Amino acid sequence: MTTKERITEEALTLFSTKGYKGTSVKNIADAVGIKDASLYKHFKSKQEIFDSIVELISAHISDLSVRLGMPQYDSSYESASDFYKNLSLEDLTALSRKVFVFYLTDPYISRFWKLAHMEQYQNPQIYEMFHRIFMENAISYQTKLFDEMMKQGVFYAGDARAAAINFYAPIFLLLNMYAGQEDQVEEALSILDRQVEEFYRIYRVKL
Repeated sequence: MTTKERITEEALTLFSTKGYKGTSVKNIADAVGIKDASLYKHFKSKQEIFDSIVELISAHISDLSVRLGMPQYDSSYESASDFYKNLSLEDLTALSRKVFVFYLTDPYISRFWKLAHMEQYQNPQIYEMFHRIFMENAISYQTKLFDEMMKQGVFYAGDARAAAINFYAPIFLLLNMYAGQEDQVEEALSILDRQVEEFYRIYRVKL
């Protein structure tokens, strides 16, 4: 791990435990084991370190899609629909499980999640980024995807945004409920399985 990577790693840990405001550049430098001046060779400010963390997490999420063979956010909704319409309920459940476990247990995501909830009343800018990445972007993407699946006759016609919220909101709730409780992952996955099955039953056109 390079010094720059160690800086972002230690900064994320400190931000998630002491808060953004409660963490100084000196705190980060001390955690890395370098002088303040050495840290400034890599980052101009604490804000720049935070921005780097956001970029890292966004890339981390994109990497997950690649590893699981899922369509990227920048792929066409037609091709994404083609991918998902060929998934059986078992396939969709297995894929949903992998994505859920990633968001629940990944060390980068879990620390950023904790940071955002700590800062939501202290630093609206940080919470806005969390809101954009984990709520707005997800629902916006799924709305457009579900709209395309409705046009193709894969899903029953209806309100695509309502469908997106119906799918994502319970999952987001489960992530909040089981955050920091990795020993209860199987319990969370059991609930997730039923949610996916119910969504599939309601929206998927019977072949």
